[in-house]
Amino acid sequence: MTQVDARLQAGDTVRGVAASGDNHGVQTKGLGKNSVGLMGSAVIGISTVAPVYCLTSTLGSTAGEVGLQMPAIFLAGFLPMLLVAFAYRELNKVMPDCGTSFTWTVKAFGPRIGWMCGWGLVIATIIVLSNLAGVATSYFWLLAGEITGSESVAALDENKAVHILTCLTLIAVATAISYRGMTATKGVQYALVGLQLVVLVVFVAMAFQKAGSGAFDTGLSFSWTWMNPFAVQSFAAFTAGLSLSIFMYWGWDACLATNEETTGAEKTPGRAALIAMLVLVASYLATGIAAQMAVGAGDKGLGLANPETSDNVFAALAGPVMGPALGILLFIAVLASAAASLQTTFIPVARTVLAMSAYEALPASYAKVHPRFKVPGKATVIAGVATGVFYTVMTLVSENVLVDTIYALGLMICFYYSLTAFACAWYFRKELFRSGRDLLYKGLCPVLGGVLLTAVFGKTLYDMWDPAYGSGSSVLGVGSVFVIGVGLLLLGVVIMLVMQRKSPAFFRGEVLTKETPSLVVAD
Repeated sequence: MTQVDARLQAGDTVRGVAASGDNHGVQTKGLGKNSVGLMGSAVIGISTVAPVYCLTSTLGSTAGEVGLQMPAIFLAGFLPMLLVAFAYRELNKVMPDCGTSFTWTVKAFGPRIGWMCGWGLVIATIIVLSNLAGVATSYFWLLAGEITGSESVAALDENKAVHILTCLTLIAVATAISYRGMTATKGVQYALVGLQLVVLVVFVAMAFQKAGSGAFDTGLSFSWTWMNPFAVQSFAAFTAGLSLSIFMYWGWDACLATNEETTGAEKTPGRAALIAMLVLVASYLATGIAAQMAVGAGDKGLGLANPETSDNVFAALAGPVMGPALGILLFIAVLASAAASLQTTFIPVARTVLAMSAYEALPASYAKVHPRFKVPGKATVIAGVATGVFYTVMTLVSENVLVDTIYALGLMICFYYSLTAFACAWYFRKELFRSGRDLLYKGLCPVLGGVLLTAVFGKTLYDMWDPAYGSGSSVLGVGSVFVIGVGLLLLGVVIMLVMQRKSPAFFRGEVLTKETPSLVVAD
């Protein structure tokens, strides 16, 4: 007997939800209805991506790979993300389910592929959460050192015990805010995202001013050739830059994970995702062009590709571009960016776990929703605990392992995004030729986006085999990044097989199918 059957026998009320009256209905899970509007949903999407953090950590690396074509690569990375966003929008219109990629791929391809897609999202998010917590911790002590003018205070981050304790504290705070529901989450995010974007606008304006005055010897005049992706010197450099660019957009799908809590669940999340994407690409292009004009893309001095500063560009440019006083604002913005993303990134992982549990793909206990805050309480807490344990263990075992785990993240992102894109085209395959719009948005765009991300997945997998990829460490001659990336996917297969024995109904396709409408259980 399934969990839905059990609730029915307990006397729960059942009602259909598919507005169109077709068989796309999905099961409600007790989340807070109408807690988020269009603007709040878009802010959550932007916050999860963490644009200021992404810029400071990847501007230099991208410039190092593709040189002056960095703005073109930002556009190239935007394209597959936009195409996949159309797939999310179309699927969400007929199935506004917080399980998003998991639920949709189960409906399209069956329980096993759907389970693995959900696993890809969950494990990618845990990796990102741990990375964000580490970055927020480093910037916390860096900012404290700047404010106090004490190098010894800033150096506290290098003390492993202090670093881990601070990191765990930040994770606990972020978990607590997420646990208190979407209203608390939304209020914090308006402030943190607003701060990020305002400081970013100030930085861009001052960088353009410095470029116009020729303040730095390495500065350059703008050229439209910067927007030409075909001018990248090699295909290997192009794919490396594209992988970095795709990472910079990851997280916008958090807008869709809140669909059951959003006003206008069928349409608002998709619109919010597109708004978030447009804000991100505009921010990245403006910042990239401004920084390149101000200090150039070379590897000398303040040049963006200087290996001594490329992993944290804003730390190097804050003072020279904005001055000592305003430069501190840039440090605050990076800390706010990492902290904000740390808090909102709990949203997709907790709700995916909630959906997987509700549909019997994971233990039933994870389907519990807090009666007051209307959030997946246990799933949120478990995500926080998993993040803290993962980061602590990785930090104590080896810094190289932690770095390589982060490098493996791109594999997970491409994996579940591409599966979702293909799921859209397959799910709507009988509707594609009803109209030009259906063919474009339900078929061509998702398939093209899926193909592009699959190509990046394959190229990344190939590159990961080389021990030089990532930290440079290896296992039996194979790159550690490859071992970690493939190992995490295989771990998902093992857990799936365990769940298949414990929950055969889901894996027989009896709980969540395309042909059989799901039931909606009223609270």
